[in-house]
Amino acid sequence: MNDILTARENFPYLNSGKIYFNHASSGPISITVREKLSEVILEKSETDIDEYQKFLQASGDTKNMLSKMINTIPERIAFVDNTTNGINILAQAVKWKRGDRILLNDLEFPANVYPFLNLKNEGVEIDFIKSNNGIVTAEEVIKNIKPKTKLVSISQVQFLTGYRANLEKIGEVCKQNKIIFSIDAIQGLGAVRLDVQKANISFLSSGTQKWLLGLQGLGFIYVSEELQNMMRPKIAGWLSVDDAWNLLNYDFKPKKTAEYFQSGTLNTLGVYALNASLKFFNGYGFDLIEKKVVENSAYLMEQLEKIGIKPILQNCPKENLAGIVTFKHHDSKRIFDALIKNNISCSLREGMIRFSPHFYNINQEADKVADILAGIIK
Repeated sequence: MNDILTARENFPYLNSGKIYFNHASSGPISITVREKLSEVILEKSETDIDEYQKFLQASGDTKNMLSKMINTIPERIAFVDNTTNGINILAQAVKWKRGDRILLNDLEFPANVYPFLNLKNEGVEIDFIKSNNGIVTAEEVIKNIKPKTKLVSISQVQFLTGYRANLEKIGEVCKQNKIIFSIDAIQGLGAVRLDVQKANISFLSSGTQKWLLGLQGLGFIYVSEELQNMMRPKIAGWLSVDDAWNLLNYDFKPKKTAEYFQSGTLNTLGVYALNASLKFFNGYGFDLIEKKVVENSAYLMEQLEKIGIKPILQNCPKENLAGIVTFKHHDSKRIFDALIKNNISCSLREGMIRFSPHFYNINQEADKVADILAGIIK
C-alpha cells in the first residue's frame, strides 16, 4: 500500500478531491512527465535549442523500455503519431489478393475497423464476429477463422466493455495457419501485460495517451521481422533509408528494421513524455501494476453490484478483466452529468457509463463513486 500512496503523490489533481476514473479516455499528466517536459522546453528555448543527438538518445532509451514491456527488441518498434495511422501502415503495406479475408468483431473501436474496411475496394472481404453481451472470446475468434482469412485483428482490451480475450490462444491458431495477427493495444498497455512472443503477435499499434500516461499525438507500432519482410510499404521518407544523413545520395536502400516506418520528424515532446512515464512505471513494475488494475476493477464492480448496478463483465474471470468497468442504464446521460458535477471523471460511450481506474487509484475512491451513484440512481 505504501508504494501506491507514493505513486499517488505523482498526480497533483488528487489534491483537488477529483476522482479520475477515466484513463481509458486520456491519462493525467504526472509530475514526473510535467517536470521532464518543462526541462526540455526550457532547454529548447534558452540553451540546447537544436538538441537532436540528445533526442536520439532519449528515443532509443524509450524504445528499449517499450521492447522490454512487450518482450521484443528495440529494432522491431517504430514511433507513429496515433493508433489509427499505425494500423493503416499495416493495412496499406500487406500484399492483398482479391478474396482475402480479414476477421474483426463488432466491439472494435473504429481505429481498428476503418483501415481494413478501406481495403474493400481491393476485393478484400471483412468478416465481423457478433459479440455476446460485450464479450468476444478467443474461442469465438478461432471458430470464425475461414480458409481465406489472411489477417485477424482484435483489441487487447475492448474499449467499451473492458473484456480481455486470451490472445495466446488466438495467436497460436494464427501461427499454425500462417495468418497475420494484429493487436490494437491502446486500452491494454500500461494497465495489463502483453507478450508479443508468447501470443505470436505479428503487428501491434498503440497510442500512448491513455494507460501509458503519455501525450496525444504519439504512438508506436511493433512489427515482427517475418511480417515486415512480407510487406510492401506504400510510404517512404528520408528517414526510411540506411545512411539517411548522406542527404544528396538518393540510393534507396530501405531500413530492415521497423524504423523504416518512421519516415520523418517525430513528436519530440511526446517521446520525452513517454520516456519519463515509462521510467515511472518501471519503478513499480508492470506485474504490480496489472495486479492493482485488475483488483481495482473487481473491487469497483463489487461495489456497484451492492447498489443494484450490474456491470457488463459481472462474474467474468479475473484473467479477462483489465481496467474498464462499464454498465448500462436507461438514464445514462443524466447519471453521467451528475457524476461530472460530483467531480467524478468517467465516460459516456454508446449509452453506457464507463469507469477506468488505474493502478494508483484506491478502494476509498471506488467506495465514494458507489455512494454517490447510489444517491443518483435512487
